[in-house]
Amino acid sequence: MNGSPRQVADQIISELVPAPGSLIGGRWLSSGRETFAVEDPATTETLVAVSRATVADARDAADAAAEALPAWAARAPRERAEALRRAYDLMVERTDDFATLMVLENGKSLADARAEVKYAAEFFRWYGEEAVRNEGLLAVAPAGGARSFVQRRPVGVAVLVTPWNFPAAMITRKVAPALAAGCTVVVKPASETPLTALALAGLLLEAGVPTGVVNVVASDQAGDSVGALLEHPAVRKLSFTGSTRVGSLLLEQAAARVLNCSMELGGNAPFVVTASADIDLAVEAAMVAKFRNGGQACTAANRFHVHRSVHDEFVERFGARVEALEVGTGLGGAEIGPMISAAAAARLWESVEAAVASGAEVTARAKVPEGAGHFVAPVLLTGVATDAEILQHELFGPVAPVVVFDDVDEAVAQANASEMGLASYICSGDLQEAMRMAERFEIGMVGINRGIVSDPAAPFGGTRTSGLGREGGHDGLEAFTETQYLSVDWS
Repeated sequence: MNGSPRQVADQIISELVPAPGSLIGGRWLSSGRETFAVEDPATTETLVAVSRATVADARDAADAAAEALPAWAARAPRERAEALRRAYDLMVERTDDFATLMVLENGKSLADARAEVKYAAEFFRWYGEEAVRNEGLLAVAPAGGARSFVQRRPVGVAVLVTPWNFPAAMITRKVAPALAAGCTVVVKPASETPLTALALAGLLLEAGVPTGVVNVVASDQAGDSVGALLEHPAVRKLSFTGSTRVGSLLLEQAAARVLNCSMELGGNAPFVVTASADIDLAVEAAMVAKFRNGGQACTAANRFHVHRSVHDEFVERFGARVEALEVGTGLGGAEIGPMISAAAAARLWESVEAAVASGAEVTARAKVPEGAGHFVAPVLLTGVATDAEILQHELFGPVAPVVVFDDVDEAVAQANASEMGLASYICSGDLQEAMRMAERFEIGMVGINRGIVSDPAAPFGGTRTSGLGREGGHDGLEAFTETQYLSVDWS
């Protein structure tokens, strides 16, 4: 695409985003309203001013979803499936445009953005296939004299609250199964990245999803709009991806109406390298697990636990790769983009400085570009104590602290030493050892000899304070249904 960076941004936004505002009942609300700015985190320039949805708009969106629900739920599963498949085709056709839009509002590398488009679109295809597999049960009652029918029906109007780090995939992972199950939705995207959400809403309309089935409420005042949605009498489901702190608050609000809730919350993923590990493979897996999306992922490796016998070799090779990382603007070809905001960058660097003050050492560090942009240098920290503060919270950025262990029991204890339990990684040359370790992890997902665990066809979710329920796989479809049982006597 030719032109200056500003011209490229304006062209992409105008082509993909029908209007810089909310979509409610098929109407785009984008004029005569207060606005909030969407910033390019690589330049700190404002990309566009987006109309701010009001509390009344949020209620209207729930009304629109409620009105559209009976007809959409009554649609044949195959019809819902075909709309999702058309959405998949349209998104794949526009991979470069969607990727560019995400780089602009999120800052991630172009390679990461393209990978996200492919991943996000796959949810449309997968749930297009699952829509026709919402299976039930027919059985004879054990006592005889009746038949038991069990069917899964759409839960109803669903509120989907999504984060900024994967602005496409976090939406399609919720919208696709909801639509496949026969639900209608109100999406509340993160205020940092609403443009991708609006582009996806336009794409779904183009794919044949009726007006009112998908609604988007764009606002930088999330508490007010989400609170109004959870109080709406038509809303029966909340699906949230974000921090444990905010998830806990939303659960309190949802409890008032006993809403069905799915929660994908914070992560603190351990990455274990055993004595038998193939170090080349471990380093490759570590680069993906740590630096995909600039480390701004809930599944990102947050802490590295390395056996003493291979520690030095792993650190040397991993450190060389860290130092070679190119940091800069995503559209300029950099591997690592900026943090999402100045505040996020400052928090991450404060964690590094505190770790160094407590005895850790910066063993490797990449270079960052000069000028504007919320850039943080990728860093490898060694000499980190097992009880160090930096290991206790989600870093959400390109910082890799390394801890030493001496035996498997110690590694398992270190891996489980967190209230979070979303994702984890094990690199080992002994599959039996790795499987035994994985079964001892109190963690929802384990990647063995690979640096990525996410797959639309597999259940995604965590244990303990990392959330409730699962997304992806057939579990993701069931999350938007409720079981109905009929006892029938036809004797």
